Amino acid sequence: MTSKAKLALGVTTALVAFAAATVAPQAAAHASKKAHKHAKKAAVETVETHTSSFSHSNSSNAKVDALESQLQAMQAEIRSLRAASGRATIDPDTAKVQELDQWMNTVKADGHSSSKGAKDNMVFFRGGYGYNVDKRGGTLDPTNAAGVGTLNGAISNNDAWYFGAGFDFSLNDNLFGMMQGTEVLAELMFDYKQLGERKPNGITTAVGNAEQLPVPGVNTQTATVNSLSLAASPKIKFLKGSNFRPWLIPAGFELSIISPPSDAITVLNPGMMFGAGADYKIWKDVYAGADVRWHQAFDNLDGVNTNGVTAGGYLGLGF
Repeated sequence: MTSKAKLALGVTTALVAFAAATVAPQAAAHASKKAHKHAKKAAVETVETHTSSFSHSNSSNAKVDALESQLQAMQAEIRSLRAASGRATIDPDTAKVQELDQWMNTVKADGHSSSKGAKDNMVFFRGGYGYNVDKRGGTLDPTNAAGVGTLNGAISNNDAWYFGAGFDFSLNDNLFGMMQGTEVLAELMFDYKQLGERKPNGITTAVGNAEQLPVPGVNTQTATVNSLSLAASPKIKFLKGSNFRPWLIPAGFELSIISPPSDAITVLNPGMMFGAGADYKIWKDVYAGADVRWHQAFDNLDGVNTNGVTAGGYLGLGF
């Protein structure tokens, strides 16, 4: 090889080496830049992928919650429809009738249960002491035996004893809506009262003998002085449901039948009666009580006065 050729070859080699040295850093930088770009793009894609996945996950959860809420609402509606379908359609009039029947059954049940505890009506048997304010009066001799004979005069006894019986009928449990636990009853009662026994009756023997009256009217018989009273009264009884129950009679009607009759041969004497008392439930429907009553006649009965008081006890049976 000639020297020129060798020289040209050396120059060419040097130029190639210089070019390689110059191009190599740029290629490396380009490759690094390209790799960095690819890495950045991959990171962005990864972030986008994760973001998209997270958004997709949140969206899926929201949809699941919405579906669950809708399912629960549908289940509630189905239960409501089933309950409604299980009930028959009730006409308003039918509903009122059923409500009335239910109320009546309740009232009957309450009345039945209360009747087991206590009976509202009562029959009672009573007796005790009586006192007439005035001497009752009696049959006088119809003869005029001035200074000769003696008249029978008024019957002297004021004290008496009595016995009788009666009924209490319940009318209302709350004083006609004015007071709870206060019962209104109607009382029907009769009493037999005896003031004296074997008092002279009619023309005395002394008068007949003194006047030498040939009359069969001379009467040596004796009479029992008594009376029978019939009464109807309203009775107000307190503390319904309690064993101890006080009561009062504000005013009642009374009719007295006396024997012997008055001097005018009158036997009926109307009047009024007032009373108060109390009874106690001693066992089941058995009651023991006590009362005091005032008897007031409207007027004297042809000289006979029946005003007086009776006081005693009674035994009652509920029914």
